[in-house]
Amino acid sequence: MWSAESIRFGAFLAPYHPLDADPVLQLRRDIDLMQHLDHLGFDEAWMGEHHSTGAEIVPAPDVFIAAAAERTERIRFGTGVMSLPYHHPLITVDRITQLDLQTRGRLIFGTGPGKIPLDAHMMGINPSDQRRRQGEALEAILALLRGEVVDMETDWFTLRDARAQLPTYHPGGIETVTASTISPNGSVLAGTHGLSLLSLAASSPSGFDALDRNWDVYEKVAAEHGHHADRSTWRVVNPMFLAETRADAERAVARRVGSMAAYVNRQTGQNPAWADTPAGIIDQWRNDTLGEFGQAIIGTPEDAIAQVERLIEKTGGFGTFLILHVDMANWEDTKRSYELFASEVVPHFRKRNVGREASLQFAEDNRDYLIGGLVGAITKAHTDYYGQPTAVGGAQA
Repeated sequence: MWSAESIRFGAFLAPYHPLDADPVLQLRRDIDLMQHLDHLGFDEAWMGEHHSTGAEIVPAPDVFIAAAAERTERIRFGTGVMSLPYHHPLITVDRITQLDLQTRGRLIFGTGPGKIPLDAHMMGINPSDQRRRQGEALEAILALLRGEVVDMETDWFTLRDARAQLPTYHPGGIETVTASTISPNGSVLAGTHGLSLLSLAASSPSGFDALDRNWDVYEKVAAEHGHHADRSTWRVVNPMFLAETRADAERAVARRVGSMAAYVNRQTGQNPAWADTPAGIIDQWRNDTLGEFGQAIIGTPEDAIAQVERLIEKTGGFGTFLILHVDMANWEDTKRSYELFASEVVPHFRKRNVGREASLQFAEDNRDYLIGGLVGAITKAHTDYYGQPTAVGGAQA
């Protein structure tokens, strides 16, 4: 039975960075963030794969994860996501199994067809072929991960007597995840192969509307192929930035939020009036969508709690909530945002303070009896020692 207390929490990085800062420092900050998330007790951190357009600067998530894993202790890492049409399946399996062993089983293998049109263009890949290629690659990869010898030929890769020479760290294999946005394609692919589902567009208006429909597709297709659709393996993504007040959150992101609006609008050739000021961008992002980023929470822990509850109500429950991380504030404010989430949002859903609240409530409900008992005990101790009563709590007892 699904319960909100079982929800895990993490961060999803593309990663998005402004074009006017040093990528060396940006990469270091992303690794620092992994350590910070691990220290705060977050469950997962995901790193994407992109090759163009400037803002998303990690082309090799496995290389990044290898470095971050050496600086952390318990957090799990996901490739978010590895674009399967860009790689030969055997090479993908070899790199993933090596990383799984290096992290001692802390790896989640997130997969997708590739997102940025310029990436595919530079490699001479027709965008209309990407989802087909993803399915073909996934078929081969899953067989190799199961330890099978694979012979397979397509119009873009060949496998002859192919096998993975490295095992997975856990006997049950590596959790493999398929990305889903608005169309049911990801749900069909995940259901067919019995994989976990990652809803990247959960916070955009159209993506939010599709959440329950895509889960129904996933559940139906999984059952048709003999798999169980498990809500605990479903992940949803939503951008968030938190501070003590909404005004503090707006102040923290104001200087750099324009770079993210420019990233979206320059690719689409748009020049909307709302993009002229930080306040206009924040308002647009909060109330509608900012391109691929969806709808953002730029506010307080209370705002974050309300949004997670809204997603729970829409979906019927999921396993992991991932904060879409956008580099739009200074390092101290960024750390504070995650600290607020960890200290106030996470315990709300995991009900970690139920016992503490109950204890204080009992003390409040029985204060006359409890305080009376305390006064009596103090009075008795004083009388026993001095032979006379003393003033306790402002009155003679």
